[in-house]
Amino acid sequence: MSASHDPSVVLTDVSKWFGDVVAVSEVSLTFGPGVTALLGPNGAGKSTVLRLIAGLARPSQGEVTVAGHDPAGGGEGARAIGIAPQQEAMFDRYTAHEFVRVAGVLHGVDDPSAAATTALARAGMDPELDRPIATFSKGMRQRTKLAQALVNDPKVVLLDEPLNGLDPQGRREMIEVFSRLGEEQKVVIVSSHVLDEVARLGSRVAVIAQGRVAAEGDYREIRTLLDDRPRRIRIRSDRPQQLTAALISDGLCIGAHLGTDGEVTVETNRAFDLQREILPQAAALDAVVSEFVAIDEDLESVFKYLVAD
Repeated sequence: MSASHDPSVVLTDVSKWFGDVVAVSEVSLTFGPGVTALLGPNGAGKSTVLRLIAGLARPSQGEVTVAGHDPAGGGEGARAIGIAPQQEAMFDRYTAHEFVRVAGVLHGVDDPSAAATTALARAGMDPELDRPIATFSKGMRQRTKLAQALVNDPKVVLLDEPLNGLDPQGRREMIEVFSRLGEEQKVVIVSSHVLDEVARLGSRVAVIAQGRVAAEGDYREIRTLLDDRPRRIRIRSDRPQQLTAALISDGLCIGAHLGTDGEVTVETNRAFDLQREILPQAAALDAVVSEFVAIDEDLESVFKYLVAD
């Protein structure tokens, strides 16, 4: 396959720094056709990676190619890309069609008005909606941003936190759009800081933490890695000592700290087994469990685990 027809995105030993701040460091990734989730906590470097792919920033070192070309150099590499940024800056006085049409004009597409109509329909928006963007809900704004990313029918679609602020139905509908784009052999890169979203985005995941690639591959493999990490869980019961002793005896916990009012904090590297077994264990002791809460499930702790040596 010649470079001009190859939609792949390749980052080779890419670093980007701003003064003394290193945003991404020695990132090497290849994105092919289909949907890839770019997962990481806020501030991890996801947006910088997308900006580098889009050609909106140049790497301080390393190389980025899109369809075999430098995206920052204009030409075919730039024309292959559509991007929906995380930022909410839009022309609020415009209708959705007017906004997307302007994007089409800037891309130099043939018949920008027709292209805007097609892109809005693909994003699940009514192309004839005669309302200014200022009146749109969060979901409508996200769909409009998606439409302007699609107006030039790009080979590579970059979506920065596109599910933020959407209700469950809106998320499902947007993810269906992403899946259809992937089935069309477009390279779709969707950034997210929400672990549970990734399972629905697609099987391939690239995890960015502290500006580096922390993990890459099939979602199920990475999910297994995350599920097996040690974690702390707070349990509240009317028989905390007896229940804790039983959990430790069965190997479901590796440590525990008894608190007050029936509270105990346990350490486990079998969190899913513990979640499944806690109620049967309690029933066998005629105990009542009134609380079962993971207390280190925030993404920062997840990614600290992934990047730990």
